[in-house]
Order: sequence, then structure tokens, then C-alpha cells
Amino acid sequence: MMMKFKEFGWMAAVLAASAVATSAWAADAAGEAGMVKTSRGSVTIERQGAQLAAAPGFKVLSSDRVRTGADSAVGITLRDNTSLTAGANTVLTLDRYAFNPTTHEGAMQTSLQKGSLAVISGKLPKASPDTVRFQTSSVTLGVRGTYFIIESAGE
Repeated sequence: MMMKFKEFGWMAAVLAASAVATSAWAADAAGEAGMVKTSRGSVTIERQGAQLAAAPGFKVLSSDRVRTGADSAVGITLRDNTSLTAGANTVLTLDRYAFNPTTHEGAMQTSLQKGSLAVISGKLPKASPDTVRFQTSSVTLGVRGTYFIIESAGE
């Protein structure tokens, strides 16, 4: 049976869409949460006991701890387009991050041990607002889709 060009084109489109979805889920399965977009000064990512320099383009994984030094800052964009900007002397842990790019559902939990964090929420808090949490030593903040700044004095 000979396949017509139109039928082949449709099948190629379905296979391509499947490959994109598979790679997105593979990124999620690997724990890939986002990417460092900007970095100034001393910024490190602690991952499995290693200290890694966080330059623009560096992949951030779920469970990574981000540390900034004095006069330092880092901007991270997560897969759902949430923007995290950590100021000087900040310790931030991305405790949990999962995002389905098709349904925009998932979960995010972060811990700000000390320092400052500016957040512009992306798709995840709008689709799954009850699953997004930012925690400090004194408060847990649930997000419903907005922007905000939080500070924590101690570790």
C-alpha cells in the first residue's frame, strides 16, 4: 500500500509533536526545572555535594540549592516561565518542581533560608495554585499568580 504525501505529512507532524512532548517529559523526569538567565558576582549551585558556578545558560534542577555572595545576584527562569531573582547573600533551595507543558499543571516548593527573592509567577501558579509554595523560617506563602518579593533574615 502506497502512502500519499498528505498522509505522510500528517504522520510526520504527529511524530514530531510526540517527540517534543517526550523530550519535555524527559526534562521533567530528569528534574530539570529551568535555567540561569543572568548572574552577577559569586553565584553557585549546590548539587549532590558539589559546588557549581552558575553562569547564564546553566541548567537548574529540582533539589538544587542556589547561593549568592555579597554584591551578587542571579536570575532564574523556570520551565513554566516563572522568574526567580535572588539578591545578595541569598540561600534558596528549589525543593520540588514539576511542570506539565501541555496542561500547565504541576507543583513547586521552594525554601528561602536567607536573603531576598523577587518572583514573577508563570503558568504553574495559575493552573495549579494550591501546589505552589514559598517557605521561609517564619512563613509559608501560597501563590495564586502574581509578583512579589520575600526576605528571610536567618538560615
